[in-house]
Amino acid sequence: MELATTFESTSRARGDRKPFRAYVERNAHMEPPSSLAEAVERRRTFAIISHPDAGKTTLTEKLLLYGGAISTAGQVSARRRARSATSDWMELEKERGISITSTVLQFPYKGHTINLLDTPGHQDFGEDTYRTLLAADSAVMLIDAAKGVEPQTKKLFAICRSRRIPLFTFINKMDRPSRDPLELLDELEKVLGIATYPINWPIGSGPSFRGVYDRQSRDVNLFERVTHGAKRAPVRVTDIDDPKFAELTDEGTYREFRDGLELLEGAGAAFDRDAFMSGDATPVFFGSAVTNFGVELFLDGFLEMAPPPRARLAHRGGRAESEAVDPSSDQFSGFVFKIQANMDPRHRDRVAFLRVCSGKFERDMTVRNTRTGKDVRVTRAMKLFANEREVVDEAFAGDVVGLANPGSFAIGDTLCTGESVAYDRIPSFAPEHFATVRNIDTGAYKSFGKAIAQLAEEGAIQVFYPAGQMRTEPIFAAVGELQFEVAKYRMMAEYGVKTEFYRLPFSLARRVRGDAEAIANATWPSNAKLVEDGASTPVALFESEWSMRLAGEWNASLQFDSFDDTGRPAEPARV
Repeated sequence: MELATTFESTSRARGDRKPFRAYVERNAHMEPPSSLAEAVERRRTFAIISHPDAGKTTLTEKLLLYGGAISTAGQVSARRRARSATSDWMELEKERGISITSTVLQFPYKGHTINLLDTPGHQDFGEDTYRTLLAADSAVMLIDAAKGVEPQTKKLFAICRSRRIPLFTFINKMDRPSRDPLELLDELEKVLGIATYPINWPIGSGPSFRGVYDRQSRDVNLFERVTHGAKRAPVRVTDIDDPKFAELTDEGTYREFRDGLELLEGAGAAFDRDAFMSGDATPVFFGSAVTNFGVELFLDGFLEMAPPPRARLAHRGGRAESEAVDPSSDQFSGFVFKIQANMDPRHRDRVAFLRVCSGKFERDMTVRNTRTGKDVRVTRAMKLFANEREVVDEAFAGDVVGLANPGSFAIGDTLCTGESVAYDRIPSFAPEHFATVRNIDTGAYKSFGKAIAQLAEEGAIQVFYPAGQMRTEPIFAAVGELQFEVAKYRMMAEYGVKTEFYRLPFSLARRVRGDAEAIANATWPSNAKLVEDGASTPVALFESEWSMRLAGEWNASLQFDSFDDTGRPAEPARV
């Protein structure tokens, strides 16, 4: 489990309940854009991916520290400290010290608006991470310098590669004993099949780590440690040939640094921006998020190299062929990639996370939901900063806006003005874990039903019911087992419902297609079960591939379709 490095703003430490508002007011002086195109050009929207315990939450918080969104940082060493990561807002996240749900963190930096999409690192929440990556224009892959490429890193990288997302790499924890930097680069290229280009080069590792050398400016950036990494690290800049630089390190560290650098420079490889933009090459940065080494250099490099929002493919006017939608178009469009209930326990509301893809979003505007064909007036729009929120009057392509959702929106919905636009649907992943859920308190029947409906709406779990029976005991289906723990916790904490979960032996789910009578009269193996989802669509659960093949042999007229975890065609748009 990943112990989150956690932060609190100065205002929060004083007991101020509105640190985000104060931060927004401090940064209100940023010059407004002169045109829609300029507003779009200023946006940078990215997600961070990593294997658990690589330091993702730490890096997220340190980017906020250097971006000015928070002013003080302190590492959690025990539960006795009443602190939690800015990006981890759910109570269970604070208790377990892991990221469970994706959050949005927006802050201005050097004339730009940065939208940081924080994702869960645990593999059990890969579906939430996948949806969030759909909303990102680029991604940062975090690597533990001692461990290199890890299993979850490979899975998340594959998602980025499939979408050709420009990818940055930050090799973290250089302040601890680490593998040889050249060895790490070689592993990235061989295991992931992506070309690497180091933007900076580390000076030592572990206790001898002294900073990084910027290969572009040819400056040596020496860092001084600050208490627990709580403040921005002072930086001293010098030249690689400065005699004082050699005196700051031991002879072995200095020689190793120079030898590695000479090998890089001797290779003569230049940075290929086209390869970077297509996801075939990654700029590599070295540093240590927990001690602030290299974080500001990375943030500045990211700002210079990361792409602004780009055109996305969509179906317009109900046409079958997809077309590119210009982010600077006058026509507004965007898609819902996440729904979250109870971010504010005081109001028990539901928020739809909308990625703006084109045009200008304005509060109180009327948009059309392409899926339903209905017009919706968006009266409650919010700027998000973890679970903090402020009213937003306008937003541009690249921004993520929170919309109060009384049930009008679903994950994957396209909202637009003017000619109908439909972005590709967001897929459901095939669940691999199943459990019957029983409500212990019969007096909480309504709350039980509400909890199930909202969890299903969020996509946190999928809900099935035994076919042809009363819907009193639902079957929860999830990609990862930890999702059951989260669901049980939230049903109690947010809805006051006590439940028991009874694990089922199934590991496969398939949608069943065929004549209704044939489905009703189908013969099933003893280790299979026919269920239905909330829309009464039949689904078959199997313990193994063998039982699924047997069901196919016994019911030749039926077809068993896998859940599509790579994407489905968009539904025809309603004009």
